Amino acid sequence: MSALGGPKQTGGIQPPTGTGLVVSIVLIIIALALAFFLVQMAGLIALIGIIIGGVLIGFGVHFVPVGGAPAAMGQAPGIATGVAMLAAGAGLAGLFGGAWAVPLGIPVALAGGAVGGGLLMAITCTMVNVIYVFGMGIPAASGKVAKDPITGDTFPEYKSQGTEGHGLPFISWVGGVIGGALGGFGGTLIYIELLEVYQAQLPALLGATVEQIAPVAVSLAGIFAIGMFLMNAVLAAYNITGTIEGPHDPKFKRFPRAVIAAAAASAVAGIFAIALSGLLGVF
Repeated sequence: MSALGGPKQTGGIQPPTGTGLVVSIVLIIIALALAFFLVQMAGLIALIGIIIGGVLIGFGVHFVPVGGAPAAMGQAPGIATGVAMLAAGAGLAGLFGGAWAVPLGIPVALAGGAVGGGLLMAITCTMVNVIYVFGMGIPAASGKVAKDPITGDTFPEYKSQGTEGHGLPFISWVGGVIGGALGGFGGTLIYIELLEVYQAQLPALLGATVEQIAPVAVSLAGIFAIGMFLMNAVLAAYNITGTIEGPHDPKFKRFPRAVIAAAAASAVAGIFAIALSGLLGVF
């Protein structure tokens, strides 16, 4: 117990509780059963895809190097913005790219989503380091590890006193690209699954052709996909609590909690999105 009577501290790593895990599993099972009841096997498959997409988003956010306000002052590594904002920017760029490529096939769309998110993060991380090095005159130095796991560059001799590091080490750059790619892939997967459900259900419900309901299906799938992306990004942000340098940061080990939360939240949100067409069919 802590001095204030709270739970024992675990060095920043907080494993999922048994109760939370059980509740999450129950919610997911109920959501899957409802999806099958409303839209049969198509709904079940769609919700599974939505859950996988949400998990990829929640997991991918932990790769993104976020430094917040301290990074803007050169007192912490990472990009000077919040976790949810940066993750949403990367993931939504991938989602838009993937959605545009849907007519070319699902594999191309998913690849486009991953490339879009990863490319945005690659450009962002590169320009951030340009500003740090040439604008602020500071080198990239991690405050979490003594040596870059990829390049082998050492950091202690470059880290300024009174800071947690500064700049954007190469491992953080790589982490940002991976996180952006996972987010873009996951967001695109959610969009595709919802789009297929709407394209299959809405023509019969509205008495129209697939081409006629296409704007409605695309709009609804896009709205729900963006909403679910933001939801999972915020969940991951709460799990990270503040700044994170990337996959080498000790906070990265918190991701199991975010994955479980993202799966449960995506299942609940997904069943509402699917029910939009399924309930109309019931009534």
